[in-house]
Amino acid sequence: MANDSLTSVHRALDVLRTLGAGPLGVQAVAEALAAEKTQISRTLKVLLEEGFAERDPKTLEYRLGWQLYALAGAAGDGRLRQDAPRALRTLVQELGEAAYLTVREGDAALTVLSEQAGRSVQAREWIGRGTPLTCTSSGRALLFGLADAEITTLLAARPGALPGTRRAPRTVAAVLKRLREERVAGHVVAAEEYEIGLTAVAAPVLDFRGTPLAAVNVSVPTFRLTEDGLARIVAAVTATAADLSPGARA
Repeated sequence: MANDSLTSVHRALDVLRTLGAGPLGVQAVAEALAAEKTQISRTLKVLLEEGFAERDPKTLEYRLGWQLYALAGAAGDGRLRQDAPRALRTLVQELGEAAYLTVREGDAALTVLSEQAGRSVQAREWIGRGTPLTCTSSGRALLFGLADAEITTLLAARPGALPGTRRAPRTVAAVLKRLREERVAGHVVAAEEYEIGLTAVAAPVLDFRGTPLAAVNVSVPTFRLTEDGLARIVAAVTATAADLSPGARA
């Protein structure tokens, strides 16, 4: 009996992995797994009842369900909370500059974790503070997963010009233009956009769907930054964000 139960669990997992490739009918799943159609049909029925699979009423094809995405999201958040402190410490040791983890809170970027470098001159402590999404490196990195229309709606709630120095994008159109370039690059460099004398680099931590969960950010006094130094920071920040992304650890 125990062996039968284990076989059913293995079959369910195999079916879920197969559905990960895209919507499929019962016959297609059975053929992909070289299994009997009746067995696959029973497995899909259970997965459907439990929310781990969904069925299109028109095509009758199955796809991964909301329950699986909910579990994956919770697992990603948990691993991020567990792994981020170590990752930031490693980043600070490598670069000798302050590092932060930031999440989006409405129309602001909220710093939830920081690691300081112990230098006499360094970026100020930001933890627990909300900063603008449009003129900070972490803020724009957190916008990577939103469509232009969503960003426009989000920013439209702010009256007048957007915040930041003259180096920052001060209109929604300017923000969207920056984001198009930064999404391709995979990171954001904000040079004295939020505060004169401060340059920051950020990259998004992506969930299994490629949506930003958080952003890793390193802030550096501009006078200490060289061209080679900036390239080194960009490489280290993007590597750290990629390592923290649940999809990279799957």
